[in-house]
Amino acid sequence: MENFIYHNPTKLIFGKDQLQVLSEELPKYGKNILLVYGGGSIKKNGLYDQVLTLLKELNVNIHELAGVEPNPRLSTVRKGIEICRNENIDFMLAVGGGSVIDCTKAIAAGAEYEGDVWDIINKKVTATKALPFGTVLTLAATGSEMNPDSVITNWETNEKYVWGSSVTHPVFSILDPVNTMSVPRDQTIYGMVDMMSHVFEQYFHNVKNTPLQDRMCYSVLQTVIETAPKLLEDLQSYEHRETILYSGTIALNGTLQMGYFGDWASHTIEHAVSAVYDIPHAGGLAILFPNWMRHVVDQDVTRMKRVMTSMFDIETAGKSDKEIALEGIDKLSAFWSSLGAPSRLADYDIGEERLDEIAGIAAREMEYGGFGNFKKLNKGDILAILKASL
Repeated sequence: MENFIYHNPTKLIFGKDQLQVLSEELPKYGKNILLVYGGGSIKKNGLYDQVLTLLKELNVNIHELAGVEPNPRLSTVRKGIEICRNENIDFMLAVGGGSVIDCTKAIAAGAEYEGDVWDIINKKVTATKALPFGTVLTLAATGSEMNPDSVITNWETNEKYVWGSSVTHPVFSILDPVNTMSVPRDQTIYGMVDMMSHVFEQYFHNVKNTPLQDRMCYSVLQTVIETAPKLLEDLQSYEHRETILYSGTIALNGTLQMGYFGDWASHTIEHAVSAVYDIPHAGGLAILFPNWMRHVVDQDVTRMKRVMTSMFDIETAGKSDKEIALEGIDKLSAFWSSLGAPSRLADYDIGEERLDEIAGIAAREMEYGGFGNFKKLNKGDILAILKASL
């Protein structure tokens, strides 16, 4: 392992009927509150009314930013910053999934920065101050409820970057599995693909002596694989929603990545795809990740084989490690397809026309460092992965 410091300041408030804790947490931060949410699903399932009732009981001044996109846009972040500055916002409450939380993080940092928030998102500068914010999570997927990271798209320039700062952790996050029961089937599927992808990104690295971290990764993957089909058979199951909700948080709250930094190339490539085509993030990952795995399998065949045999029953007798690894990758792709995830870029009507452009966008991001830590990729590698994904 490498030396590391781990600090996660987010208070995790987990379980049924935990929304009431808002009444204890919010008064610590001030009276001017910005409520941030997405396309209106929280109004349909009643959560919006519950939150609003609690806020009104606290006699706070409520301002709203609605309509955060599934791939949150820079333009929406700028709207939120303007509200924060004009209304002297003390605290933000993100009610929604990872996109809403990511947008809130960018607003929080941008509101306390004198320049353009895009400087922070494209990593020209690091945020050193941010407005405090909390979250009420409605979707098990990104882990954004307990980490400092955010992904924002500049649609005008087709750039999509992941960024983060020590000041952009939520101060608290409320996770009630009941609030995820109204999530549609397709979004539930995407969420489970996303959290598995986060584990893979962290598992694939070249640092020695990480047996405990490896087994923790296996455990999360096994839990999701075991639970996913059960949840899809009964989307109203509190038990299965609870398991998946907690799995998504553990998958990306820093616990699995102590002592090393993972690969993250597949996320970089997908960000480039969805910056151009605006497809669902996890849908892109379901397509790209198996093809990335096939492309880099020779980097450490044993490591690839171990994670595959931890997840799936594979007959190993008479087979090489590489044959076992490749069979496991096929089983992973088949498992995601069995859930209902896409398997080809053609499923989103994406052809070869803009692959070179996408590869160029991803290659530029790779140059910033922090990506491709299992195997370094160049534009040619990225283009090969994209073509294999058609």
